[in-house]
Amino acid sequence: MFDFVRNHKRILQFVLLIVIFPSFALFGIQGYQRFNEGAAKDVAKVDGQGITQGEFDMAFRRQIDQIRQRSPEVNIKSLDTPEMRKEVLDGLVRERVVLAQANKSHLTAAMSNERLVRLFSSDPQFAQIRNPDGSINAEFLASQGMTSEAFAERVRQDLASRQVLQGVGGSALAPKASVATAIGAVLQQREAAVKRFDAGAYIDKVAPTDADVEAYYKGNPGLFRAKEQASIEYVVLDPQALEKTVTVAPEEIRKYYDENAARYTTPEERRASHILIKAEKSAPQADRDKAKAKAQAILDGLKKAPDSFADVAKKQSEDPGSAVQGGDLDFFGRGAMVKPFEDAAFGMKVGELSPVVESDFGFHIIKLTAVRGGERKPFEAVQAEIEAERRKQLAQAKYAEMAEQFTNTVFEQPDSLQPVIDKLKLEKKTATVQRLPAPGATGVLASAKLLEAVFSADPLRNKRNTEAVEVGPSQLASARVLQHTPERLQPLAEIKDQVTNSVRAQQAAALARKAGEALVALLKTGAEIPDVKPVVVSRVQPQGLPREVLLAALKLDISKGPAATGIDLAGVGYVAMRVTKVVPREAGDEQAKNAEPLIAQALGAAESEAYYEALKTRFKTKLLDVAKPAEN
Repeated sequence: MFDFVRNHKRILQFVLLIVIFPSFALFGIQGYQRFNEGAAKDVAKVDGQGITQGEFDMAFRRQIDQIRQRSPEVNIKSLDTPEMRKEVLDGLVRERVVLAQANKSHLTAAMSNERLVRLFSSDPQFAQIRNPDGSINAEFLASQGMTSEAFAERVRQDLASRQVLQGVGGSALAPKASVATAIGAVLQQREAAVKRFDAGAYIDKVAPTDADVEAYYKGNPGLFRAKEQASIEYVVLDPQALEKTVTVAPEEIRKYYDENAARYTTPEERRASHILIKAEKSAPQADRDKAKAKAQAILDGLKKAPDSFADVAKKQSEDPGSAVQGGDLDFFGRGAMVKPFEDAAFGMKVGELSPVVESDFGFHIIKLTAVRGGERKPFEAVQAEIEAERRKQLAQAKYAEMAEQFTNTVFEQPDSLQPVIDKLKLEKKTATVQRLPAPGATGVLASAKLLEAVFSADPLRNKRNTEAVEVGPSQLASARVLQHTPERLQPLAEIKDQVTNSVRAQQAAALARKAGEALVALLKTGAEIPDVKPVVVSRVQPQGLPREVLLAALKLDISKGPAATGIDLAGVGYVAMRVTKVVPREAGDEQAKNAEPLIAQALGAAESEAYYEALKTRFKTKLLDVAKPAEN
């Protein structure tokens, strides 16, 4: 059953993310058969059926693995947050709710194996998960605990489940009045006068005291903590490092040059002109004989006056592309022309006329006008290039052998990197690192896997070598901690200038806010902002306003006339604003027309989501505790 799945070799992991419900990718194909397996504790219930802690942990691990594959530099521990755990649980619950409704509604997706094959082969949503040859990865199915039969059945089941919400969203009505109201809200334009009070303009008006600085330092200890860091030494094994240890004998370079002569020879190109007398291959023989005789007569004339070739071509050649150029075809290499033409052109001398040459297009008279290329670069010109290339090839071959030695040596002699350095002639490097890659870090120090190994218990506590970590394709690294500095609160004396600048910025922002609030109070009495011209703003024309200012302008109640408000820009400054009126859009607004289908889709999605929430209630969905960390 479904031999196509069983016999083909490739399918990317996205098959479970794009085609099947995302939560299915987290949960696994066999998950529905294991509702009552794993940990006994339930983390949620749907229609009386529990989702166990074990099922949740499995889904959470798979989510983490997918993120690790997409972004290897991410610190995995930072992803174990309440928000992430809730997102995973919501996905499991959503799938269970939809499946329950599909079963109660007796929804099915009758689809033959042949139709499933056609779906994989032709549906655009599978474009990212198909190989060029259309094959799929049976090994991946096995790694997910899936048989090909179970996978095919699961696809059918998910297609049936998708009908639950798609049926609601796809059939949702979007009355013109509702769409118009929504468009009016989204594209509404308002006239507003805005006055900004930047904190930087008040910086010279503040002078923090030592007491101010000390109070700020004590009140914000989290701002002045030095992050945990480690000074390390490390070594890298990759083909580039091994190139220094590889030698290439001069006779080997010469041999490579001789055996690859074509690579160092400029391809020969020829320039020719021709006169064509057309005669299709399918034409009657009498017509072809007549065309050949005409070509021969032209050739006989050219032999008596070779210099007239261009003029004759313009008048008698039946190749419209080259006739106007006097028959000139410019330079061409081998493979550019039909074979009879090419054989003739590459067998001629410059200035020579060919006999009549027959091709599928008719009969040609060829004149060779120039030859270029065909020269072989001198050995001395390419010797360094060949040596560098051979060095890379030998280093790559040597890497496979050295990788095992590298891994074994850093493990078997864990108290120092010197043995592996001496044995493989590697270079010792040093750096200061933190648990996460530094912004802009590149190469080995950008590897989250290496940093995770550096800050693991044994290397950190006992100053032993980390294991050999694969930090890139054909690249291993091992590090050793020289000094570890835990996270600490920096003494005020060390960072007094930094703290003082923070206090100064805070006090300047307070002055800006005070000035802004005073103006807002004045505006609320009916005054206008002096020397400020109102502008028309909307979501599609924000006029450079910060997002929070724009939203405040659009939310402000002006049903009783102009209104004023103030927006604190969180330490950067303050904005005083007076909104005067709603500005009508022009008739036939193109933006409104383009928004109509999007608004209709959004209304359909809202109905679909509302239906899902109703289903959760119908099936008495309960979310319980997911605080227990997933095991890694």
